[in-house]
Amino acid sequence: MDLLLNNKVALITGASRGIGKGIAAGFAAERCRLAICARHTDELDRTAEELRKSGSEVLSVAADVTVQTQVSELVEQTKKKFGRIDILVNNVGGNRRKEFDQTTDADWDELVNLNFMSHVFLTRLIIQQMKAQKSGAIVFISSIFGRESGGSGLSIYNSTKSALISLAKIMAVELAPSGIRVNSVAPGSIRFPGGSWDRRCKEQPKEMAEFIARELPLGRFGTVEEVANVVVFLASERASLITGSCINIDGCQSRSLI
Repeated sequence: MDLLLNNKVALITGASRGIGKGIAAGFAAERCRLAICARHTDELDRTAEELRKSGSEVLSVAADVTVQTQVSELVEQTKKKFGRIDILVNNVGGNRRKEFDQTTDADWDELVNLNFMSHVFLTRLIIQQMKAQKSGAIVFISSIFGRESGGSGLSIYNSTKSALISLAKIMAVELAPSGIRVNSVAPGSIRFPGGSWDRRCKEQPKEMAEFIARELPLGRFGTVEEVANVVVFLASERASLITGSCINIDGCQSRSLI
């Protein structure tokens, strides 16, 4: 199926590795022009070169999305190179696992800024242009733990991922008259080279085999490509009636009824 994305401009944050890199590759396969960012220049440059070799036009900008001046520069460089932004994928995120009563103000400040406020600031910068062009698609990368309890030690992570889902829903209502669709996705346990699940599988094979048997009905972890496939579809005109939704990408791992 042609997703009708040829020459669309997609901006993806946290795109040097893992899910973000997979999403960028998914848009590249649909002949989009790409703006990608990450904090680490070396990884970002390698990813950009890989995408260019696949035939994509790529702007790579080293940026920390928790720093507003760097986010503003990212948006300005993207507009200068491509003239517009059609798609925004807010992918950056992280975790700091602690029991709630052990968390500090610094923990909350850091994770709320990274997982939530960075997306708020970037999205606000881009919305006015999308309104002017009367079109746009925005996708937030949340988690199944934004929809349900993930267990102890996840108070900050769950709170920020739930906030993304809620934000996307309200934005979808507000921006629908402007032709802008807003959705979120909730990945489950996704394994990729260098990621936390990959590391645990190598360090604790027995425990991870038990985890798979207990928690993953398909008998395996998800892949970045499986997340990317859904994100790219949601950003396309083939998903023109889908807005305000949160879609699980979890192989039935989650226990939520919605």
